[in-house]
Amino acid sequence: MLYTRKGDGGTTKTLYCNQRLSKSSAIAEALGAVDELNSLLGFVKIQCQGETLPVKGESLKQGLTLVLNQVQQNLFIVQAELAGASDKTITPEKVTALEKIIDEIEQKLPPIKTFFVSGGTPLAALCDFARTVARRAERRVVAAREEKLVTLSDVTMAYLNRLSSLLYALARLVNHEAGIKEEPPTYR
Repeated sequence: MLYTRKGDGGTTKTLYCNQRLSKSSAIAEALGAVDELNSLLGFVKIQCQGETLPVKGESLKQGLTLVLNQVQQNLFIVQAELAGASDKTITPEKVTALEKIIDEIEQKLPPIKTFFVSGGTPLAALCDFARTVARRAERRVVAAREEKLVTLSDVTMAYLNRLSSLLYALARLVNHEAGIKEEPPTYR
């Protein structure tokens, strides 16, 4: 059944908790933000089809799709940990895997000397949008953690931090490979 009517009064329940909590609580906000990010990454994954940029020695179509699918799977682990699952957590190897991809992409790009205006190709703009949603999700998770409503590992926090860096690197790579010059802000 897709509805239970139990949340009609503004409360919800997580899978690993027997208590009902407000849908506006920091935990619900964090879970919702991570869910929103996961959904957006599904859209990014679809939009990368047809691209041929090198990522991990494969085409962007295949490489980025695989990377994003793994990130989506990992975000379910983050959500389980947020919901109170004691046996679900991000491993250090998952953080290292993101770092290796970011490092590989960074080697193909000119050094960063300024901020850049989002845009370029539609896929690059979408990766940038996903980066901002990832940062928001991270802020919501940090808020729930700071309020001591959830216990999250430092590794999970590192993973969320690296994820926005990955999405930024991908946005830059997509534009770079398309021959689109990065546009710094004019501040005028």
